[in-house]
Amino acid sequence: MTVRTAPARVRGTVFPLFSASHPGRRRAQPVQIDIHSATVADVPLILRFITELAVYEKAEHEVVATPESLERSLFGEGSPARALMCEVDGEPAGFAVYFFSYSTWLARQGLYLEDLYVSPRFRGAGAGLRLLKALARIAVDSGCGRFEWSVLDWNEPAIRFYESVGAAPQSEWVRYRLAGDELRAFADGAPVSAA
Repeated sequence: MTVRTAPARVRGTVFPLFSASHPGRRRAQPVQIDIHSATVADVPLILRFITELAVYEKAEHEVVATPESLERSLFGEGSPARALMCEVDGEPAGFAVYFFSYSTWLARQGLYLEDLYVSPRFRGAGAGLRLLKALARIAVDSGCGRFEWSVLDWNEPAIRFYESVGAAPQSEWVRYRLAGDELRAFADGAPVSAA
């Protein structure tokens, strides 16, 4: 099976319905949207977008990523994660980070979207849709059985966007997490409390 990690470069002109810089105002001129695989040179921009996303999600205090840790985790040998960059009319507009997962029920890999972010001034120009379509193409070309992601339950604009492309919420699942001190304590054999 061939695993396609990312498109080298995907370009396209779109005619957005609304102006990215003036929401609610019709936009007459087309925009050029460019999606390409991230490189080490994109690390400072990726960190900026991660921070902007964290501020939007009211979780800026949780960002511990550094340029060095991003370079290792996205571009180091054997790294499972990949990133796409998005430009609108030649300006950095957003990014997506993804990795391949696995479904035991399908006995096939899947693609998991960790983060997708488009800067506010470029929203409505089609950048998010182009990123999502590029990821869907990677999933299909890699033989994935599914393409999944999570969204905060209060992020109504993102929920509407995802549902508009045909994605369905998986409300029967509850996501769990062990992180930081709790993860280390559990791994080190800390006693488990009775539920």
